[in-house]
Amino acid sequence: MIYQITGKLTFLTPSFLVIEASGVGYKIFISSDTFTSLKGKRDTSISLFTYQAVRENALDLFGFLNKAELDIFEKLVSVSGIGPKSGLGILSLAPVETLRKAIGSGDISYLTKVSGIGRKTAEKIVLELKDKLELYGKNGEEILGEDSDVLEALRSLGYKTSEVRELLKKIPNNIIGVSNRIKKALEFLSKTK
Repeated sequence: MIYQITGKLTFLTPSFLVIEASGVGYKIFISSDTFTSLKGKRDTSISLFTYQAVRENALDLFGFLNKAELDIFEKLVSVSGIGPKSGLGILSLAPVETLRKAIGSGDISYLTKVSGIGRKTAEKIVLELKDKLELYGKNGEEILGEDSDVLEALRSLGYKTSEVRELLKKIPNNIIGVSNRIKKALEFLSKTK
C-alpha cells in the first residue's frame, strides 16, 4: 500500500495532479482544497498522504495534504456505498472540521450536495460515522449553522463557494454570530483586493 509520496509536482488540474518521484509520474486524484493549496507550486517538491484504491480494472491513488483529510476520507469510504470518488467529492464540499461537525450534529445538507449522494446515503453516513469522528468544540452545531449562513450570505453577494470556504477557514472560532463572521469575512476580502 502506498501511504505517502514525495516528489516534484509536474502537472496540476482541479481533479488530479502528477508527482514525479524517482523517474515515475504518479497520477493522484485530489480534492478542491488540495488543488487550491497547490496552485502556483508546479515544479516544486511536495509531499502527499495517499489512499490506494484497488479495483478489478483500476489501481487509483487519492492524495491529501494532511493526515486529517486522509483520516476522514478513509472513514467515509468505509461506509458501504461510498466509493473513493464520492469520498473525494464530499471532502471537496467543506473543510474537514466542518464535515466533522456536520456529521456529528446530523446535518446532512452538506453531504447531499455531492452528485450521487441522496438523502438516504447521507443519513447512512451520519449514522455510521457520528460516533467515530472526533468533534471539536462544545458548540459544534451552533458554529456549523453560523458557517452555513455565512456561506449562503456571501454566495448571495456573488462570491464563489470555494472562495467563501477558504475564508471560513481563516475566521477564528472565537468570533461568534453570523453577522460578526460575515463582517470578518468581508474584512479578509477587502484586504485581498
